[in-house]
Amino acid sequence: MIRRLLLALALVFVASPAQAYWEFGHETVAAIAYRNVTPATRARIDALLRQQKLLDTPTCPARTIEEASVWPDCVKKLGERFTYAYSWHYQNVDVCKPFDLKSACKDGNCVSAQITRSVKLLEDPKVPERERLQALVNLIHFVGDLHMPLHAGDRGDLGGNRVRGDYGIYGPERFNLHSIWDGPLTERAISTPPTIVRVYSPQERSMIAGGSVEDWSRQSWEISRDYAYASAFNGDACGPVPTGRIKLDQATIEKLVPIAKLQVARGGLRLARLLDEALG
Repeated sequence: MIRRLLLALALVFVASPAQAYWEFGHETVAAIAYRNVTPATRARIDALLRQQKLLDTPTCPARTIEEASVWPDCVKKLGERFTYAYSWHYQNVDVCKPFDLKSACKDGNCVSAQITRSVKLLEDPKVPERERLQALVNLIHFVGDLHMPLHAGDRGDLGGNRVRGDYGIYGPERFNLHSIWDGPLTERAISTPPTIVRVYSPQERSMIAGGSVEDWSRQSWEISRDYAYASAFNGDACGPVPTGRIKLDQATIEKLVPIAKLQVARGGLRLARLLDEALG
């Protein structure tokens, strides 16, 4: 009985981080952005979020930027009302072919296109407040999504969702390559000192936040190929798909932590730049 109890407790505590990027990762991207926008932009963010009742989603509040960062995932549970937006959270760009964003973003149904659309809606004062508010919460969330590499690169496996895997010594059935990067890897990266939730210098912001949404898409796609898939597929992202479960050992995890951490910081500072451009 003691062994069964210990196993049950282990599964509870190991399984819980699998939702980390859904909450911890997105909230951290939002927190970094909030600290690095101008005071005027921060005031306009707060003013829009004070109208969060316009969203008419009482079970999915958006009172703070952290709550707003997970709103687009929260509303998935509301059924048909938001099903049109499911494909807006990712872009399946094949990591084994030349980078081709247009084919993956037909009709604007991908994360990078929706980032650009949200900025345009947010910066137009003629757009009704409800639509600008929804553009704000979408922008906050989608910039986070774009910087999770397996939302940007794919091998015909739903961004690693079909690749079952183990994280270190833990291998509950719910883990796959995608959920490892979504959850425990990103959670460890964010929690590893030094903190990335801070005010960055102008030089740091300039170095990290430069480029276009397409540039950021390509960069996340490259990280998906060179780190996420390569580390899982015996060093060759485009090699044979391993049979059975892939395993990320501790040495591999330690090499991936700085990559995952940098992606969250990039997401936060790039979100700050877009918010300043749209609201500043």
